[in-house]
Parts: sequence; C-alpha cells; structure tokens
Amino acid sequence: MMRFRTRRLAVSALLVTVMLMLGYVESLVPTGIPGVKLGLSNSVLILAIVWLGIPTAFALMAAKVLLSGFLFAGVNAMMYAFAGGLLSMVVMAALYKTRAFSLTPIAMAGAVSHNMGQVGLAMLILQTEKLVYYMAILMLAGLVTGFVTGTVAAILVKRLPRSLLPEDPRKK
Repeated sequence: MMRFRTRRLAVSALLVTVMLMLGYVESLVPTGIPGVKLGLSNSVLILAIVWLGIPTAFALMAAKVLLSGFLFAGVNAMMYAFAGGLLSMVVMAALYKTRAFSLTPIAMAGAVSHNMGQVGLAMLILQTEKLVYYMAILMLAGLVTGFVTGTVAAILVKRLPRSLLPEDPRKK
C-alpha cells in the first residue's frame, strides 16, 4: 500500500511538473489574440483523469494553477485560471464519467468551458456584460485548441506505457 501511494505521488508530481513546463513554454508563444493560449497542459490533465482519476486530476489542476500563478503570472491571473480550470474540470469530469465521449470532444468541451469560466469571472469583477461578445472568438479558439490537446491526450493514453501507472493493491 505504501509503494502504491509513493508511486501515485511521484506520478502526480511528474504530471504537475510537465503541466508547469508546458504552461511556461506556451506563455512564450504569441497567439495574436489576447487571452488565447494553446492549452497544452490540458493534454496532461486529461491524461491524469484517465490514469489517476477525477479527484486527483482536480488536485493537480489546483496545484498547477497555484504554482504557475506564483511562479509566472501573479494572483490576479491565478483567480482567472482557477475559475476557468474549475469549470473546465467539472465539465470534463462529467463527460468522462458518462463514457459516451472520446477524449477529443471532452478536451474541446473543457477548453470552451475554461474560456467561459474566465470570461464569467471577468464579467463579475469588471461589472460589464460586454465581454460576452468576446466569447465567440474564445469559443472558436477553444474548439480548435481543445481538438489539438484532446488528440494529443488520446495518443498519450494509447502510447505511454502502463508501467508508469501506480497499481492499486486493493484491485489485485
């Protein structure tokens, strides 16, 4: 049981590290549209949902938001990232639990939800409804980036060796 917990913690730490690195790299890539990012770390988050389960994936998302906020962005950006990440995780978790969707549409819904969460918080903080017009651009961008990250996640789930996963001794 102790080896299982240690291995699960090690895999979780590795995934958070990869998400932080990908988040930093994508912050260096200009998209030309304010607020639009590639969302590369979402592939890793989807991998966490499949490999480690939804509760652990939620914890990894929160860790990534906190650490990247402190390291790269600041508290304001952290609030928006958490709002988007929380809504995205709720949507992706719900869709994943249905077993009716493959990882690509789940990632697309997650990306769009992430944008909705961030814009929703911005509308509350700034007390303006005008930001809703920007949602059309962000939703289109979310669909495209979600398609890419979902496809990458599906490839990772198929290609990465299962030996990386911690084995739960209760399931033996």
